[in-house]
Amino acid sequence: MAPHKFANARRMRLNPTPAERVLWQYLKGKALGVKVRRQSPMWGYIADFYAPAARLVIEVDGGYHEAQIDAMRDAILQSKGLRTIRLTNEAVLSNPAGAVATIRANLASADQPNRRE
Repeated sequence: MAPHKFANARRMRLNPTPAERVLWQYLKGKALGVKVRRQSPMWGYIADFYAPAARLVIEVDGGYHEAQIDAMRDAILQSKGLRTIRLTNEAVLSNPAGAVATIRANLASADQPNRRE
């Protein structure tokens, strides 16, 4: 991964959008039972949030997103074994509990890796 991607991710963590700031308050510190990373670089992209244990990417989309580009990105991430859910800024800001419930449901449905006993 290019060094500028890491610098961009760091800058984005320091300057989150209002919706990302609100959602992070519900996701940080394993609040949902899994570690969630903010602005996580992966395969040439920077995911808004990523829960590695669930292999779940959480995107918070504003008006600047283009559906065709997002679909291509989602397909690449899916080919790597990741699932993506998309929430709008409006949904997060107007109903953060609903956004968290959507994330929680996706975490619960994630295929958990086989554990060795």
